[in-house]
Amino acid sequence: MENCLIALVREKENQVMTAKWVSEELYEGWRQQFRIRKELVHTKSPFQDIMVCESEEFGRVLFLDGVVQITEKDEFVYQEMLSHVPLIAHGKAENVLIVGAGDGGVLRRVLQHSTVKKADMVEIDGEVIEISKKYLPTIAGQAWSDPRANVIVGDGVAHVKQAGNGVYDVIIVDSTDPIGVGEVLFTDEFYENCARILSEYGLIVNQCGVPFLQADELRETSQRRKKFFPYVSAYCAAVPTYIGGFMTLGVASKNPAGLEVSLQTLKERANQAGLEGKTRYWTPALHRAAFVLPPYIAEQLP
Repeated sequence: MENCLIALVREKENQVMTAKWVSEELYEGWRQQFRIRKELVHTKSPFQDIMVCESEEFGRVLFLDGVVQITEKDEFVYQEMLSHVPLIAHGKAENVLIVGAGDGGVLRRVLQHSTVKKADMVEIDGEVIEISKKYLPTIAGQAWSDPRANVIVGDGVAHVKQAGNGVYDVIIVDSTDPIGVGEVLFTDEFYENCARILSEYGLIVNQCGVPFLQADELRETSQRRKKFFPYVSAYCAAVPTYIGGFMTLGVASKNPAGLEVSLQTLKERANQAGLEGKTRYWTPALHRAAFVLPPYIAEQLP
């Protein structure tokens, strides 16, 4: 008779072999896979392919055109660093523009700041918003119904072009990589208009990929921003599902004060904003440390 332990191992191996896996193939020579319990929704909008799956390790996962955007388990890392760093660096941000971020996670973090009076969120694909509300409700929480939130289904590039001078204190661009629907958010014209509509101490932040595998994304984006912003930098966040090492977030400012904030000032602003006990990744100390870049990343900056 077969040993019970061997039988159990074989049964488990068979389960793994027959399980459904979803692959992300962002890079030609490297991919990652998620073993999923079920596919919750899979549809094609006028802009992109949208899928939400229930994974075994990371909870629900949002894919756009086959690329992981957000997972329930580690979304807090990316969302907190994309939102809290620029808002705390500014210190008195009242009017914020969010471009993209249809899952609502950035909107939720922005609205955690008591200084914020209005947050305009412009997402081109309304189906991403509706699917996120239905299948990923924990990511945005109550942000959709916050009276300070102004959610617009529309073209972020057009919105930036039409906005008045100096009307925003912080711009957060949460887009896909510079291909497909997200490509127009990485142009000279877009950054020129962003500089125009930002206030005197305004900052803009956007994701710049994983430089170990996408060095050109950080380098080219930083070079473009440098044409319109005198101060350009980047900082890192370790997001487990964004494979390839550190994710970089590029930041540009009209004033050096936004990029050189003391630890004590960061702590004071965090208290004033009401962030105490509300973060799982961002802290004042981590904020400072995130700007210390390893040479292979720092050399991509102008």
